[in-house]
Amino acid sequence: MGQVTIISGVERRRVWTDEQKRALVIAVSQPGANVAEIAREADLRPGQIYRWRRQMFGDGQGFAAVAVQPDPAPPMGPAVVVELGNIIVRLAADTPPDLAAAVLRSLRR
Repeated sequence: MGQVTIISGVERRRVWTDEQKRALVIAVSQPGANVAEIAREADLRPGQIYRWRRQMFGDGQGFAAVAVQPDPAPPMGPAVVVELGNIIVRLAADTPPDLAAAVLRSLRR
């Protein structure tokens, strides 16, 4: 005879904050990290961590870490300056076109 688990009451989904998700994704990204072990310690399945990682890095539709710094000195040489409200983006003239396009697309969100 097998084991039977009875769940009484309302089953609820856990809600993970972006910081918690980011911390777990960063933990599994460390050299030598074991995804299954980290997932077990967090009481979730490894596939969930992989899904969060895809959201963060895979298809560009998820969330990403952003470093906000005080307004630095203008770049040396020619540059493109894009101002949208209180957001100012300075792109050096030698910025690769793909990177410039990705940065500008991210401002639409």
